[in-house]
Amino acid sequence: MPTADELLSADTVTSLARLLASAAGRRSSPALLACAGALDGLAFSGRVAAVRDAVLDDLPDDWPAFEAVVRTALARPGFEGWMTFPVNEAVAVRGLEAFEPGLDLLHDLTSRLTAESAVRPFLRADPARALAVVQKWTDDPDPHVRRLASEGTRPRLPWAPQLPAFVADPRPALPVLDALYRDGSEYVRRSVSNHLNDIARDHPALAVETAARWLAEPGATTDRVVRHGLRTLIKAGRPEALTLLGHAPDVPVTVHGPVVTTPRVAVGEYLVFDWAVTNTGELPAELVIDYVVHHTKANGTRTPKVFKLVTRPLAAGETLGGTKRHSFKPITTRRYHSGEHLVQLQINGRVRGEAAFSVDAG
Repeated sequence: MPTADELLSADTVTSLARLLASAAGRRSSPALLACAGALDGLAFSGRVAAVRDAVLDDLPDDWPAFEAVVRTALARPGFEGWMTFPVNEAVAVRGLEAFEPGLDLLHDLTSRLTAESAVRPFLRADPARALAVVQKWTDDPDPHVRRLASEGTRPRLPWAPQLPAFVADPRPALPVLDALYRDGSEYVRRSVSNHLNDIARDHPALAVETAARWLAEPGATTDRVVRHGLRTLIKAGRPEALTLLGHAPDVPVTVHGPVVTTPRVAVGEYLVFDWAVTNTGELPAELVIDYVVHHTKANGTRTPKVFKLVTRPLAAGETLGGTKRHSFKPITTRRYHSGEHLVQLQINGRVRGEAAFSVDAG
């Protein structure tokens, strides 16, 4: 993954300073040039904030003059990539009072580098007014703009402020998704799936209801959009989501395992287990086969985490199985503790077998 310096380096900010000075008809951009020399030690978010503030210092205070400079820069070669990201954030500050013109400028900027984060202050300030503009973007010929409509309205967009109103009630933004779930661009459809998954985290019933509406009027890619959008519910074994996708929780199967072949696992090693599933019914079965590791915490309680094994149809009488190696190598997002752990097999959301093993955290 690129470092903060690689995404928004001193050279990038210096280039931005030259571009904006030229666009404004000035000899230099003093705040940006000073900022370029003061980025060391800042994480990416800190760099964005610093450059945004420098852009606001160097450009005019009044919106029409500010917009004119940015639009002049848009017409210049070289105004692209990560240098535009903090400019988007500056538009979110200066353009909020102008509102629709501010959103229009973000519409034009997003193809240089997504303005998904910069749209959110408008949605927080006046959701209905902002959505009236965003809804029009769903018909835009540019897929970057159509994606902006979906991605910018996500309730829980990573690395961006949440939209509390849409976390509480995501229904006002559903017309945006309804307009885009059959979009011709995979780039746009993936955003729709991720938006639906955000909804599923807080309103699972609404997410399933929305997915069911889309499946009733599908495009060629709708099944994939829905499966990716309901992935959190599928991993959690929510029966309404599994049933909608044809994975009946009460599917007739017999399960062998998990059979643990590494009963004691040291941190840095692998849990290894064998498993097998047989379709004992008379018809093919659509199976989502997962495994669940219950990690023991410092206080002795356990927390489960679901991992994918395989999703595929199984013919009547057919058996599917294998050996799984699950890493216990140290990772920054999890601390391992010594003690007894559990591993379970989960078939279409239902636990069908489990085994214990111990972890030695040293």
